[in-house]
Amino acid sequence: SHHGWRIVPNLARGLELTGLDQLWVADITYVHMREEFSFLAIVLDAFSRRVVGWALETHLQASLAIAALEMAIADRNPTPGSLIHHSDRGVQYACKDYTAVLKVHDIQASMSRVGNPYDNAKAERFMRTLKQEEVYTSDYRDADEARASIGDFIDQTYNRQRLHSALDYQPPAEYEEKLRLFFQAEDGIRDIGVTGV
Repeated sequence: SHHGWRIVPNLARGLELTGLDQLWVADITYVHMREEFSFLAIVLDAFSRRVVGWALETHLQASLAIAALEMAIADRNPTPGSLIHHSDRGVQYACKDYTAVLKVHDIQASMSRVGNPYDNAKAERFMRTLKQEEVYTSDYRDADEARASIGDFIDQTYNRQRLHSALDYQPPAEYEEKLRLFFQAEDGIRDIGVTGV
């Protein structure tokens, strides 16, 4: 976090979330392989705890974090001006290439306070889960093997099977689907009310 790029205020602190794609949290961690390290960048929806974007490479350049962000944007297509992106103060998130992607999609940047792990707790909690349930029990030969195994863990195990107490003991994908059906039903009731007048 020691760099010359602009640091933005923490907009996530105390934010009351009411739905999906209001707050995304991002983080980067290292993954030990047999002969070297790789690095994993993730973007997680803070409301559903679902990992919506990720990338794994053997470098820590900004393109790693950008790849995870672009995956999230392609998957979720957030409404411009409706989303806050929260991260630590790392150079990957503060640099002009990363902030340019946020600006193009009208996503507002937010950053943690200095030395405060609680500000990005949901992203860090996912990283701890990933390490305990996948990384520490694996022996990755290389980045390709790590990418395949971790991708499977994120997409199949974490997003679709792992239960979360904060989600009424549902996995993120199931929670999001029930939420989508609920809002569709509410919209239908409103439509009936309007046409019936």
